[in-house]
Order: sequence, then C-alpha cells, then structure tokens
Amino acid sequence: MKTPVHRRTRMFLCRLLAISILTGSAAQAQQRRPNIVFILTDDHRWDALGYMGNPLARTPEIDAMARKGTVFRNAFASTPICSASRASILSGQQERRHRYSFQTDAILSAYMDSSYPAMLRRGGYRTAAFGKLGVKYARLDSLFDAYEDYDRNNDFNDRRGYFYKQLHGDTVHLTRYTGQQGIDFIRQQPGDKPFCLQLSFSAPHAHDGAADQYFWQSSCDTLFSHVTVPDPPMSGKAYFDELPPGVRAGFSRLRWTWRFDEPAKYQRMVKGYYRMIAEVDSEVGRIRKVLRDKGLEKNTVIILLSDNGYFLGERQLADKWLMYEPSVRVPLIVMDPRAKYHQDLDAMALNVDVPATILDLAGIIKPSSWQGKSLHPLVQQAPGASGHDTLLLEHLWVFDPIPASEGVRTSEWKYFRYLDDPTLEYLYHLSVDPQERTNLAGSQADQSTLLRLRDALERRTIAYGDTRSMGPQRLSVQLDRLPEGAVAQTPQPIFQWTLPEAAGRQRGYQILLSSSLDSLQRNKGDLWDTKQVRSAQTEQVGYLGKPLQRGRVYHWKVRIWDAANRTRDYSPTASFRVK
Repeated sequence: MKTPVHRRTRMFLCRLLAISILTGSAAQAQQRRPNIVFILTDDHRWDALGYMGNPLARTPEIDAMARKGTVFRNAFASTPICSASRASILSGQQERRHRYSFQTDAILSAYMDSSYPAMLRRGGYRTAAFGKLGVKYARLDSLFDAYEDYDRNNDFNDRRGYFYKQLHGDTVHLTRYTGQQGIDFIRQQPGDKPFCLQLSFSAPHAHDGAADQYFWQSSCDTLFSHVTVPDPPMSGKAYFDELPPGVRAGFSRLRWTWRFDEPAKYQRMVKGYYRMIAEVDSEVGRIRKVLRDKGLEKNTVIILLSDNGYFLGERQLADKWLMYEPSVRVPLIVMDPRAKYHQDLDAMALNVDVPATILDLAGIIKPSSWQGKSLHPLVQQAPGASGHDTLLLEHLWVFDPIPASEGVRTSEWKYFRYLDDPTLEYLYHLSVDPQERTNLAGSQADQSTLLRLRDALERRTIAYGDTRSMGPQRLSVQLDRLPEGAVAQTPQPIFQWTLPEAAGRQRGYQILLSSSLDSLQRNKGDLWDTKQVRSAQTEQVGYLGKPLQRGRVYHWKVRIWDAANRTRDYSPTASFRVK
C-alpha cells in the first residue's frame, strides 16, 4: 500500500527539520569553540611589563589582560633564539628534535604537517598569521587560510628597516602594520567557524644593522623624556670577567658595545626598547576593541608570549642566546574570558606548552610527538593541574660567536654547561640567588645536586631527541696505506663513516680526535678538530692533525650537517691503536 502524498510530504518536512536542527546544532557547537588570538612578541623579556612592577614598561592594555587572565610568572623559551623558538612554537617540539635554526634550510615537513595551525585547520578552524613567522617553509598555504610573512627589512641600515610597509598610501611602522592586519582579519570573519589568529610583532627587536638600533613612531618621541633609566643589575666588570672566553669574545658582548657601553647610549637604547613595547601594547588595545565591537570578546582567548628573553646590560651583555634568566625567561599571559578567576601562577611553563594549550582550547588532541603540555587545566584551576617540575633549556646552533649550551631548570635550581667544553658547568640556587650571582658548580657541599641535575639533563637530551638527528655510524680508520714494504715515519690515518638513515646528502662534517676519552667526552679534539668542513666526503678523509705516536690508542668521533643543513648528533666514540 502506497503512503499518501500528504503523509510523505510531512515525513520529508520532518526529516528536513531534523537535518536543519542537527546542522544548526553543529554550527552552534563550532561557534562555541573559542576564537584564539595568539600575540607573539620578539626579544620581549619577562619583566618588561607594567604588571610586573616595571616603571619603564608602559603597557596598560597588556596589564589589563593580565589582571583578567592567568599570568605565568615563570615562563621560559626552551631555546633563547627566535628561529629555533618559533619553530618549537609552531611544531610543539623542542630544538633537540626539530633542529631548526639559522643557517638551516626550511624546517622539515615532518614537523610542520603536525604543527598547531595544520592541526587547527584540519579541526575546523580558520587560521591566519601576520608578521614575523621566523621559520622558512614553502607551504604556508597548507597552514594558514590568510597570511603574510615579513620581518624587518635588512636591505636598509636605518629607520627604513622598520618603516617600509604602507597602509592606505602612508608608510607606517611594522608594529602598526601588523596590528592593522589583525584588525582587518577579525572584521572580515563571517562567524561560520572559529578562528585562530597569530600576530607576530617584530618589536621590540633591535634593527641590528642600524646605528640607532631601536625605532618607533613619532607618537612615542616624548615618552621617558624626563626619565633616567637606572643602571642594570650585575653590570660590573667582575660579572663579565667570570664568563667563559667564548662568551666574552662573542656576539652578546659585541652587541653590548653597540647598545649599552656608554651611559648616554644606554639611556637612549633602553628608552627605545621600551617605546617599542609601548607601541605593541597600543596594538593589543586595538585588537581587543575590535573583538568587543564584533561581540567576540566573551568567546575569544588571547595569549601573549615572547619568543625569548633579552639582556639589557646585565653582565655587560646584550641580546639573548645564553642560559641566564634574562635570556630564557619570557612573559606569558592567557586571558580566557570563560575562566572564573584571575591568577598569578608560579608554575613553570615553556613556549612549547602554548601550541598544546591552543589545541586543548580547540578541543583537538595534540600529536603524540609534541613535547609540551596544555596550560588550559591550570587556567581553569582543574584539580591536580600542574606545571613542569624540570625544564630542558638548550641553544644548539653551531656558530662560534655564540657558544652552544644546554641545561635544566627546576623551581629551585638551574644547571647548564657549554657544549664545546661540558666541563664549563654552572649551578645556581635560584630560590636564594635569583640573579644567578654565585656559581656553585665547584662547591663540594652542592655536588650531589650538581650530579642529580647533570643526570636529569643527560636523560632529557636522549628522551627529547629524534632519529632524524642521529649521528654517523660504523666509523672506521685505515692506517699507513703505503706501497708494499714502505714504512710511514708518522702514522697517517684515513677516516670514514656511514651516513645515518634519512640524512640525505652530507653538506659538512666535523671530526674530533683526542688523546684520551676524557678529552673527547668534553668535545675537545686536542689532537685534531677539523671545525666545520663543507664537504660531502665520508671516506678517504686524510688526517691533518698533530703527529701521532706508534703504540698509542686514540679516540675520535664525527658529526655531520645533513641535507637540510641541520647539525646532527655526534657519532658514538671510536678508538684505534697505531701499531
């Protein structure tokens, strides 16, 4: 028996209504997921906020966020340099794994395919990024629906480094340009899906090639005009003299001479730094206003973070890169309007926690390869929520003017060492020495703490690594390859090794040959250190070091720069006897 026409019509309409209800519910559920505005500043030290009690920081808008949100007073960059830190923020993984930094090629797709913007897009978010992304990657359109990647223009060694972008025909400061891009993006959102907007300000980074270093808009010209900036703490020469030779001769000292080595210059430069921060604060205010105007304020989480800290003359140093607190400690604020309370937290947090937090806010499970933890439970005051008990801090870029280093930090202690000589160890009891004035590494009373933290570091360097960073394998040495009957007066070994899996072609190598295992473990080639040799050669590498003696045992290892110009780990140690 056929169903009457009117009944079929009612059934069709009911199904249509049900579909409409379900579709509407799904759309509402999509819209209930919060929008996310992620503000990333550059070289912005942790205490350069008015909220932190800093009288030089004119940041009323960010301070207002802090008073409404959660302030992480102990937040850190896992690597205190912009390129590696930004790669960690995008990928959710530390430098120990992604190995991206200056002088490498584009970051590997293996890390970007599971980056936070890629995960958000697959999860239904509209994504955008404007400003200094800081990471080379050709497929940005696979991460962002809208983007423009730019930084200071190094073609200019004057104010044009910051003043080269235009709005409505007028040349404006990059800070104003980036802020307006964020405003325009928010205004254009149709509301059919949640969005995540990353605004990456170049400020307050110095324009390194320019004599004046810091540049701001005319509206800030008179800011601090009647202020005398106090001298930085620990600015005496004795603190500089305690640093290892590589640091004393390195870029942190060189840039101190550019900015802070004379009283008048110090006043001008520090004021410039804080003027640039004040301008970022103004853009934060504009962003918050457009969110209010569009009725999005109550469902938009705003996160503010810096890529690394910054020396302002402490220890007679400038910039970042080192393991000291001014360099690694950063501001981090999460303002979630749905959270019930404002709070200041002492829990330790890392830059890699921010992408994990963003995915958690979006209701997306983070990839198992990620190394951060969501801070959302702390923001929501969930029972049992906690920060990190031990942080891995590292700066692995192989570049002589900036000595590489690695360390761990707990709430009470910090331990770090320099990679070119791991015997250069530093131990600070932060709870009683927050400015890290007294190195306790040589104190017998603190040896158990040093050993415990050294072990914690070494365990993390293994656990946080990646097979994509493995060093060469199957090392071998051939000795005295001479015609039959001939005898070499001085032994001349020939070295070779096998490339690790997935290294691709080798773009460079470094061999260390030592007279003792102890020396080699300290990464000292006391007999031969080739430094970085730009070569694909993996065999028939002839010895060019100090004369070797017959009957002695020698020890060596090698590391390579792979197809992406990433520095791989050292190989296992190999030994040979000269007969």
